Amino acid sequence: MTPVRTHRNPTAPDLTTRACGGDTTELRVGDDMTVEVALSVMAGADVEYLLLCDGDDERTGSVTLAELVTHRDSSAYTDRVRLRDVLGTLCPAAG
Repeated sequence: MTPVRTHRNPTAPDLTTRACGGDTTELRVGDDMTVEVALSVMAGADVEYLLLCDGDDERTGSVTLAELVTHRDSSAYTDRVRLRDVLGTLCPAAG
């Protein structure tokens, strides 16, 4: 399992950002996070979705709790699967 940082790194980008016009906090995580860790983060933060960012802190997509649970319950799942690896399989492009 990938360890989660418990100490704030002053050079690292913030994991949370305030949404415009509301009181909702959106949780941003790296797309290299494993599904297992993402599910733990979501449970601990009591959120229904995560915004995914790449190494350059550019948004690459989002995932919901329901999507990750569905993927975790599939036969293709292993505990080493990263969010970026399942992003395309969660919402395949039409056509």
